[in-house]
Amino acid sequence: MSITNKAAVYLNMIKIEHSIFALPFAFAGALLAQGGIPTFEKIFWITVAMVTARASAFGFNRIIDRKIDAMNPRTANREIPSGKIKLWEAFLFTVICLVVFVYSAWMLNSLCFKLSPLAIAILFIYSYTKRFTWACHFVLGIALALAPLGAWIAIRGNFDWDIIPMVFTVIFWLAGFDTLYALWDIEFDKKYGIYSIPRIYGVKKAINFARFFHFIAWSFLVLTGIVFKLNIFYWIGMFIVAYLFIHEHRVVRPDDLSKLNIAFFNMNGYISVAVFIFTAMSILIKV
Repeated sequence: MSITNKAAVYLNMIKIEHSIFALPFAFAGALLAQGGIPTFEKIFWITVAMVTARASAFGFNRIIDRKIDAMNPRTANREIPSGKIKLWEAFLFTVICLVVFVYSAWMLNSLCFKLSPLAIAILFIYSYTKRFTWACHFVLGIALALAPLGAWIAIRGNFDWDIIPMVFTVIFWLAGFDTLYALWDIEFDKKYGIYSIPRIYGVKKAINFARFFHFIAWSFLVLTGIVFKLNIFYWIGMFIVAYLFIHEHRVVRPDDLSKLNIAFFNMNGYISVAVFIFTAMSILIKV
């Protein structure tokens, strides 16, 4: 296999395209912390930290879940179960990503470096939670919420409560669409004892839970705008985000899950990008 093809396999293993979920929130957190555009150096190391943290978490998850993935028809063709990536290769890849993540945290500031082990622990614990609790969706949400929180600390060098509404936005937003994502595997989860909200509460209640989580997420976005006194551009964005949430839940119904992929990837990708764009406009364009 050529180097290019091998690289493509690794990128597919970590679902690099799903970076669209976390990176915009990291950049939004950085803009809010700076009150403008951060330096290129800060943006660079925040990006490196985000990408490598996420890649290491995905690599670890694929290693831990390799036997489960092999049994699930939907995931049996993933890189480790299918043999496209050997176990030792996935392990080495994960370790390298971890090293680069810790180094990038050190390059940002001392607090980021000191907190990096805690971040790694949060990122890795998710892989085990679906073995014993339906709250795994929230653990994954906390892991993704490190994006705006980490970016804030990277810029400010300290913790501040102002960023917490956006942190909770990400937690409930992720919990909502991960609950929808779990609908794909509800029968498999029942058979093999994997925990998720759909498996415990059923399809209809799971969809209602996801709707409620997304309403809370949007409410925290509103609170973010109030806390930071953001201008009209942000509020225009919030109406657009509300529409995207509503559309997402219109296409997913208990009796029709055929458009689940649109709801999972497309709509949530649009939501994260919209939050970033309208946050940036509010900060950079004075009215």
